[in-house]
Amino acid sequence: MTRLRISAAGYTFIADTNPDAPQTVAAFLKLLPYRQKLIHVRWSGEGCWIPLGEFRLGVDFENHTSHPSVGDILFYPGGYSETEIILAYGSCCFASKLGQLAGNHFLTIVEGKENLRALGTKVLWEGAQDVVFELA
Repeated sequence: MTRLRISAAGYTFIADTNPDAPQTVAAFLKLLPYRQKLIHVRWSGEGCWIPLGEFRLGVDFENHTSHPSVGDILFYPGGYSETEIILAYGSCCFASKLGQLAGNHFLTIVEGKENLRALGTKVLWEGAQDVVFELA
């Protein structure tokens, strides 16, 4: 397992890669350090997401779920909706304007989980926040 540091809105989290999503993990690791903007979800509940439009990571579905647990990070490879990354900070059912989606569970936050709700609240009330994924 590889560990990543995720920094967003003044918070730092440590995440483990998920061995059940080897293709997604391998492709994502090639992007590191990865910088984006984190915004609040519109349809999925208590989560933040990174909309990626037509970007393709070159992976298909593996280990996909619609119901991430707190601290789970999913990668949706595109198809019915735009490509995206979603981070659950509370109750979450992954969806888009087209309906329920499923994404590859490729990262799990293992340190800093106690700050996820504060991150989500900040993104909700203050808007887009910078996020950086890098090797820990």
